[in-house]
Amino acid sequence: MRRWAINSFLLIGQSNMAGRGDFGVVPEIANPDILMLRDGGWTTMKEPINPDRPFSGVGLAASFADDYVKAFGGQVGLIPCAEGATSLDDWKVGGKWYARAVQQGRKARESSKLVGVLWHQGENDSVTSEAAAAYEAKFTVIMDALMKDLGLEGVPLVLGELGDFVGGYEDGKCKFFPRVNAALRHIATARPNCAIASARGLTPRVDGIHFDAPSFRELGHRYFAAYNSLRKNQCKGES
Repeated sequence: MRRWAINSFLLIGQSNMAGRGDFGVVPEIANPDILMLRDGGWTTMKEPINPDRPFSGVGLAASFADDYVKAFGGQVGLIPCAEGATSLDDWKVGGKWYARAVQQGRKARESSKLVGVLWHQGENDSVTSEAAAAYEAKFTVIMDALMKDLGLEGVPLVLGELGDFVGGYEDGKCKFFPRVNAALRHIATARPNCAIASARGLTPRVDGIHFDAPSFRELGHRYFAAYNSLRKNQCKGES
């Protein structure tokens, strides 16, 4: 059996997965064992990890990966595939962003073992009641197909809650966010090998829709705790 030196994670969703935290607010995470996929190859991680916009910034993936290396050693590879302002309809199976995630995941698997998927998305599906009500069904179709296309059945999936502050964005534009959060929590309990990272108590940057840099760091720690709980459960099941 082939053994890879790099354990990699697919980063998928919209802007709060990509990272919008301001630089200079929190210490830089400089860990030579954290890598990121760039132009088909691995390079040492430096934020922004997911430069989908010129203003991309601090995100949750760096502190997640740092916790992973400190806990388990080895090298971690981050596969940035998030895209700001995307809804689940934008992530539909066969669509542009879905196809890109599959392509990047397959490229990463040539030189790493893909051991987890991190997802943060839902703000754009919080705008209408219809979109929020359809969230779980649409997400399930997308994630089932993604896991199959990348051969990741059984690989841990970590979701993230939307921050409570989202409800106040642009005078309530995302007012149905509690329904999306409820859907995410239900997915985490109903889907095998899935967990959710809480956004309780986290705070926004001045734009009112994105986490601030300290909250991104904390959210990354919470993602790792959720991932680690899944990993421990898997190990128990194999013993």
